[in-house]
Amino acid sequence: MTAHTSSITMTRRGPGVGSRIVASFLYALGLPFLLLVIWAIAATRSTNRFFPDPLTIFKAFVDTWIGPAFVEDVLPSLYRLGLGILASIVVGVAVGTVIGLVRWLRELLEPLLEFFRAIPPPVLIPVVMLLVGITDTMKVVVIVSGAVWPILLNTIEGVRATDSVMTETANSFQLTWWERLRFLVLPAASPRIMAGVRQGLSVALILMVISEMFASSSGLGYRIAYFQRNYLIAEMWSGVLLLGLVGVFLAVAFGLVERRVLRWYHGLREVSRA
Repeated sequence: MTAHTSSITMTRRGPGVGSRIVASFLYALGLPFLLLVIWAIAATRSTNRFFPDPLTIFKAFVDTWIGPAFVEDVLPSLYRLGLGILASIVVGVAVGTVIGLVRWLRELLEPLLEFFRAIPPPVLIPVVMLLVGITDTMKVVVIVSGAVWPILLNTIEGVRATDSVMTETANSFQLTWWERLRFLVLPAASPRIMAGVRQGLSVALILMVISEMFASSSGLGYRIAYFQRNYLIAEMWSGVLLLGLVGVFLAVAFGLVERRVLRWYHGLREVSRA
């Protein structure tokens, strides 16, 4: 009787799980599809040539970016974006860990960090151009100048919030400085660090576009500005669409990395909820 009841329960649960997956998938696609339909209807009734319909933008997307422009503009932009994100993570985590561990250094640098964080990174573009020159290095430096701050500050807060009981336990076991950093400090701060990286990705994408709009001859930002200046409206919108797709790709890739890095953290949350 018990086995029969459990089989009935499993049979009832099966379609429920499948229907929830299908419902969530349709829900994720439903809103973008609805927005496209509203956009198409509004574009057909509008006489504004700066507001093309989705099919025109999609055709311009295929004609513009599926070809030489992908190699000449998209790949260099992605290369600079990748370098900027990687440098921001390395600098932010390394410097943030040191500042978070050393109390007197944190108290000394806190006003200075707040001052530099308040400066909008686009304002630094003319300064960086004078110091570094109009090169790819300039664009990477601009990306790092903005994307590093959320990673740095979240790392400092994560290191500061290390559990005192775990710290005392590490002291009692006489762990070395490297062992304490590897097995205690960085794992404890990793949720905050990953939150900072998530914020830094969006900042890096924005600064990549802005840096390429200044004295550049390639890149997504340069090409979008070129289309705008020459009134190639559909092509300009296709560039905006491509930037959105790059942002979605970054979000998906980060989600996969985050689930792997914070696998223990999400496991603890699921256990606590249960």
